Amino acid sequence: MKTTTFALIIGIAYLGAGVLGLIPAVLMPPPPDAPPTTFTVLYGYLLGIFPVNVLHTAVHLAIGFWGLMAWRRLQDAKVFLRTLAILYGALAVMGLVPGLNNVFGFIPLHGHDVWLHAGTAALAAYFGWRSEVQMERRQNADRRQRMLPVARERRLGLADRRQSAYAGA
Repeated sequence: MKTTTFALIIGIAYLGAGVLGLIPAVLMPPPPDAPPTTFTVLYGYLLGIFPVNVLHTAVHLAIGFWGLMAWRRLQDAKVFLRTLAILYGALAVMGLVPGLNNVFGFIPLHGHDVWLHAGTAALAAYFGWRSEVQMERRQNADRRQRMLPVARERRLGLADRRQSAYAGA
């Protein structure tokens, strides 16, 4: 898969997660043992799995929009994915630390968000820092690969030597 294609996929996925985070019907109420947050606007568990609130959703929308914009050029996609790898790697580590797993009470980063952010960081690092495979195209293409006009008789099978040799017999 190309780096730009991966940036597009990440952009669509996080834009979709951001839009879903704005729909109260897909948010489940947080369990009683969830770490407390001070910013509780649209706070809940997205699809019952990932803790989100409106700030978390705004970050998802921004990342998704940036991914869509980075899709057009390889250099933009690499900058996007490298930044995403560093940012989401830091968020995954913060989600493991009990005092930081809600980003000072504003954004919930615990539970399944930790492995999601770690996986996103690992994939973004792979696609952001790998070298693209350059494919060579031959300049002198084989005659079978060139588009040449074919005579009508050949298209209909009439120019075959065997057919013409037996046609008179």
